[in-house]
Formats: sequence, structure tokens, C-alpha cells
Amino acid sequence: MKKKVLVVDDERTICVLLENFLSPEHIVVTKNSGLEALNWLNTNIPDLIISDIQMSNMDGFEFLKEVRLKGFTKHTPVIMLSGRTESKERVKCYQIGAQDYLAKPFNPDELKEVVKKNLFPIHYASAW
Repeated sequence: MKKKVLVVDDERTICVLLENFLSPEHIVVTKNSGLEALNWLNTNIPDLIISDIQMSNMDGFEFLKEVRLKGFTKHTPVIMLSGRTESKERVKCYQIGAQDYLAKPFNPDELKEVVKKNLFPIHYASAW
């Protein structure tokens, strides 16, 4: 059964790109804002969330905090995307509860491996 991945990014091109990369193996749902994604999360539970940090209205940090406060998504793995590569921003993501952080532009192969690692952590480790 395909896993459900929620992609949150206000750049439509990134949403389409991620959908194209991930849809052969996963069900991909895209939302263009943190608020839109939070509303969707009221009635849906994804297996993984991929969120941009720099978004208007609600940035990725605030979105991640809200995801962690919701009972149903408290333990859902989250991968944060950002155009910034500073260590300070990555550390902040980890402190708030992100499992991984990828800098844009990201390598599609790395994205697929990070997604696989977060969706299937035991199987991923056993492949070593």
C-alpha cells in the first residue's frame, strides 16, 4: 500500500516537482500554505510531511510547531526544506521536532532516500 506524503510549499513549482518525484511510489497531497495544510490535517493523517520554511502568512517553523501540538500528527515524521544552508536554521528545525532538513536545490536521489528513511526506518536500516 502506498504511503501518503503531504507537501507544503507556497512555491507551486516546488509542489509540482516533489509530486513528480514522489508520486510513482507514494500518494502525494500538496498544499500551498501552512494554514491550508493545518486545515487538511484536521481530517487527514499523512505518513510523512515535507514542508518549506520560508512561506508567507505562516512560516515552516510555526507550521511545524502546530503539527507537533496536534494529537494525531504529534509523531508524524517531518522533513523541512529551505533555501538556506546555515546550521542555525537546521538546529532550530531539529529542536522544534523535524526529523530531517534538506537545502534547496535538493538532489532528487537524496530526497528519495530521506523519504524512504523516514517512512521505513527499520527496513532502511536493515538494508545496510
